[in-house]
Amino acid sequence: MLKVGITGGIGSGKTTVCKIFEMLGIPVYYADDRAKWLMTNAPEVKKAIIQLFGEKAYQDDSLNRPYIAHIVFNDPDKLQELNGIVHPAVRKDGQDWHLSQKNVPYTLKEAALIFESGSFKDLDKVITVFAPKEVRIERIIARDHISREAVEARIDKQMPEEEKIALADFVIYNDGRQSLIKQVYAIHEQLCQ
Repeated sequence: MLKVGITGGIGSGKTTVCKIFEMLGIPVYYADDRAKWLMTNAPEVKKAIIQLFGEKAYQDDSLNRPYIAHIVFNDPDKLQELNGIVHPAVRKDGQDWHLSQKNVPYTLKEAALIFESGSFKDLDKVITVFAPKEVRIERIIARDHISREAVEARIDKQMPEEEKIALADFVIYNDGRQSLIKQVYAIHEQLCQ
């Protein structure tokens, strides 16, 4: 059973593409959602986060996101340390999840940072979802109700799309001009062979 990653910049449409794969019967591991779950529910992850950020890291047994976000966005070293806690936990959780899947030709791992985190090394193939920057900006403003400047700041922190495309085995163009379903189905057919 193949392990396939799916990535793309913020607002590229990764989740929409994953939903199409799910309609084809392919299980999807949503790494960002699992990371949030692990940060709140995995005792060893919580303990490490408290050691790094102190008791204020959690309020009422929930992750204090604004507190941690304020620290890591102003201290790249703290962000790197947090990633050093969360990425290995997500990697192991994802591997365990993959092994638990049965009777499917492949599984999908959806993550924004597949290349940046190094998790592509655990995968057999990687799909990049691409959308033009202006399209992504409009989608994120509508979805998150934030300013254009805030969106551009997020985009600027991510790996350039051209690099993701160059590293990917497959590219899905989510520019509104090409059928997502046809592109997904063509890749699905190749992965099933």
